[in-house]
Amino acid sequence: MKCPFCYGTSLKVIDSRDSVDANVIRRRRECQDCQKRFTTFETVELSMQVLKRDGRYEDFKQAKLVQGLEAACHHTKISRDQVNVLAGNITGEIMQRQERVITTEKLGELVMDALRKLDPVAYIRFACVYRRFKDIDEVVREIKINVKENVPCP
Repeated sequence: MKCPFCYGTSLKVIDSRDSVDANVIRRRRECQDCQKRFTTFETVELSMQVLKRDGRYEDFKQAKLVQGLEAACHHTKISRDQVNVLAGNITGEIMQRQERVITTEKLGELVMDALRKLDPVAYIRFACVYRRFKDIDEVVREIKINVKENVPCP
C-alpha cells in the first residue's frame, strides 16, 4: 500500500477497529515520509461468483450490493450506516452457505426479503428494477401482495 499523498510506502497503523459493517476493519494510518494521516478499510475477499441472467459470471462485490441498496434506500428512513450493515448481513448470509456460485435471482430475493422488512418504498424501488415490471399494474399487484400486509398501521 502507498500513501495517497506522497506515494511513500512507509506506513504505520495508528488505530484499528471494526466498522459499522461487521465484515470491515477500519484502519487509521500515518505515512512515515510525509506524516499525513488517512483511513483505509479492509474487507474479506470473497471468492464467489454471481451467475447473471444472461449466463455470464461475475465476481461478487459487496460494494456493488451496497450501491444497489443505496439506490433503493435513497430518501427513505434507512441511513447509509444501515445500508452498510444490511449489505454485511446479506454478504454474511451468502458466506454461510459456502457456495462458490450464487444466482442473481437468489441474491435479489435475499435483498428483497431484507428490504421488505425495513421499508416498503425501498422494497418497491428495488423490486421494480430487479423484477423488471412492464407496466403499472404489475407494480400495483406487487404492492398489494408484498407491502400492504407488512406495513404497520399509523
